[in-house]
Amino acid sequence: MKILILCTGNSCRSQMAEGFLRSFDPKLEVFSGGTEPAEVVNPNAVFVMQEIGIDISKGEPNSVNDFLDEAFDYVITVCDHAKEVCPVFTGKVKNYLHIGFDDPVDAVGTLEEVIAVYRRVRDEIKRDFEDFYKIIAMNSRMKK
Repeated sequence: MKILILCTGNSCRSQMAEGFLRSFDPKLEVFSGGTEPAEVVNPNAVFVMQEIGIDISKGEPNSVNDFLDEAFDYVITVCDHAKEVCPVFTGKVKNYLHIGFDDPVDAVGTLEEVIAVYRRVRDEIKRDFEDFYKIIAMNSRMKK
């Protein structure tokens, strides 16, 4: 199963979702990309993922263009429809999904308040991608 997760900067939400999917099943081929990739993975995203034992510190923001020649079983956008334009993937894809989340980069306040937003979004990503994984795992077992 080959999965591509897309957002704008590929520094936070898509990196966290990629980390979760990899932790659920190391046999999955999981990648992430963005239309305007950041320079580095967001340090707050790295921090809140490390809190729960998932290391995304070695991740690198990639351009969606790096994946155009590849085929995917799923391409999933994780941007917030209300505030952003989600990337469009024009490569070969069996299934497109949108699972949107607030961008924690927009959080303001004290460091504690900002980290609380990152934790909330992390937990929402975990919940929704666990649900996604359970569905694809069940469908995979049914096809065998």
